[in-house]
Amino acid sequence: MTRQTVTHEDGAIYEFAPDLEAIETVDSGAALTIETRDSLDGAVQDESDVIESVPEEVNAATGPIAVEGARPGDVLRVELEAIRLAEQQGRVVTIDGFGLLDGDEEIDAPRTRLTPVVDDDGDTPSIRFADLAVPVEPVIGTIGVAPATESYTTLVPHDHGGNMDTTDVTAGNTIYFPVFQEGAMLAMGDCKAAMADGEMCGTGAEIATEIDCTVEVLADPDHDLERPLLETDDAWKPIVSAETLEVACERANRDAIELLAAEHGFDETEAYMFSSLVGGLEISQVVDPLVTVRNAIPKAYLSSPF
Repeated sequence: MTRQTVTHEDGAIYEFAPDLEAIETVDSGAALTIETRDSLDGAVQDESDVIESVPEEVNAATGPIAVEGARPGDVLRVELEAIRLAEQQGRVVTIDGFGLLDGDEEIDAPRTRLTPVVDDDGDTPSIRFADLAVPVEPVIGTIGVAPATESYTTLVPHDHGGNMDTTDVTAGNTIYFPVFQEGAMLAMGDCKAAMADGEMCGTGAEIATEIDCTVEVLADPDHDLERPLLETDDAWKPIVSAETLEVACERANRDAIELLAAEHGFDETEAYMFSSLVGGLEISQVVDPLVTVRNAIPKAYLSSPF
């Protein structure tokens, strides 16, 4: 299958808005390579380069890409097939006013640590932090579609996706988005060579990438999707962003309850009880304007909602 390239040099957004204009239009089923730049737009190339405050424009997302046939109420399926690093170093930064320990007197901000990419004799590449090796496990930090009514910068996650900073948004997994606007208007970027759940200091190892993916419109789906849903090899994971962890966890649990009730014919209380046996709340990130969690439901208890 011919793979079409869409690059940040053709267009990238810093805001997911209802009225986005596509830089490219593709068919449902199209195989794509998405080229992204690092989340700091190349501003950090040396450890003397620091980011004093959160930039007005950050997390450039390549796109938007319109998918033919996508209509409000449909679902956009994005299969993530491969993520390749497009440069030989990443960067981890602290920024004044940002991060889980922002304002702590023992934490220096701003500060930069470069993370060179090392290929260890054909084994899995790693990045170096000082003399420590961390396996390269690329993650897409920001990915989403045009929202229904409000606009959100690429620093903010919400029901359209956006800056979810979720480690499971990686090669081998598939993410589903509700379609709110004609064409869906997919965009992605803000990738990391490696990142831990939580993204505690506010960044992973920020890096430019090439992402191979296939997009598909699911018309008139059986499940009325309201927020992103992630599929891994062994689980389905509703992803929710909210003002607090408590609210995000509650909504992620409600999403799981809805899926389990539909699958097994449970009433809401039964599904709630069952979710307490088989679900698994996971923190994605705790540093963005909204926090993000996911709820893992093993495929042994949940088949495809679509």
